[in-house]
Amino acid sequence: MHFMTGKDAVGGGLRERKKRATRAALAEAAVRLAAEHGADQVTVEAISAAAGVSVRTFFNYFDSRDDAFVVVDADASERVRQAFLAAPPELPPLEALRDALAAELREAERQHELWSLHARVLRSAPHLLVRNLGAQMADESGLAEAIARRIRAGDDSDDAGRASEPDAGAPPEGDAGRAAPGLYARLLAAVAGTAVRVSVQHWCERPDEVSYADVFREVFDLLAAGLAYSAR
Repeated sequence: MHFMTGKDAVGGGLRERKKRATRAALAEAAVRLAAEHGADQVTVEAISAAAGVSVRTFFNYFDSRDDAFVVVDADASERVRQAFLAAPPELPPLEALRDALAAELREAERQHELWSLHARVLRSAPHLLVRNLGAQMADESGLAEAIARRIRAGDDSDDAGRASEPDAGAPPEGDAGRAAPGLYARLLAAVAGTAVRVSVQHWCERPDEVSYADVFREVFDLLAAGLAYSAR
């Protein structure tokens, strides 16, 4: 989940806020130039000039030109994971994830035009769309691991004081010796990414009719209700 986050999103120290502001300025410049001229016609030099920084500074934030179109905020997914893991333990995973995402997306409404331009750029450049899909899958995998970690922590707390025995139904160990995310963790991570995408698309089509916060909240209410259908 790569978010078009605002320049003042999610707190942090002054240095971190300045870094996020520079990254956001570069990403916005890249998206606007690509929307106007086509991604293939945009150079790193042009992006840097539009953002008011040097080419050297550009490469402090992005490994390549295409990353500026796709990896809008490389730290956003990590902030979501950390906020999710830090949520009160009594919150169910879905609610904890909803709150973590809402905090990261709180400036989405102000970013309406940029969200729309970003989607247009990706649709017009198949190689960027594929690259974006790969980035989303990597984010989803990382989120699934965080969900599994939170679930295991809760299970360990519930089992405190009891002798532990091997669980025949436990997921296999991953490459780093950690248990691989189970089905629930994988599904919740995938659903969360879809929820963000659907809520943004739905809201972008009718920004004057409804607030993004309301759409986002309704999406997660539907998920919490098990997607039970009710005609309106």
